[in-house]
Amino acid sequence: QVQLVESGGGLVQAGGSLRLSCAASGSIFRLNVMAWYRQVPGNQRELVAAITSSGSTNYADSVKGRFTISRDNAKNTVYLQMNSLKPEDTAVYHCRLMAGVNNYWGQGTQVTVSS
Repeated sequence: QVQLVESGGGLVQAGGSLRLSCAASGSIFRLNVMAWYRQVPGNQRELVAAITSSGSTNYADSVKGRFTISRDNAKNTVYLQMNSLKPEDTAVYHCRLMAGVNNYWGQGTQVTVSS
């Protein structure tokens, strides 16, 4: 059984920074994609950024140039460095692991950006 545990959310003023972490435990296929999604109540969950096990990345247009996704394969951990935060970045951020036909989600961490 794979578990994902997120940390690093919180309250920050606009223009500030936060770093999210997501640690995966359990039996994990080495070829995988780890990603961050976010969700605002009433809206669909949207992709923020994704990174493959070889380091290829993909970002939503709304966060390009402000957010950076990275990973430590030895620790099965993915990070999201969020800079120049805006009030519209406020959401619950969820970690996702996609490995073969398997798909896992973390419970989420709240990020609130005040204006």
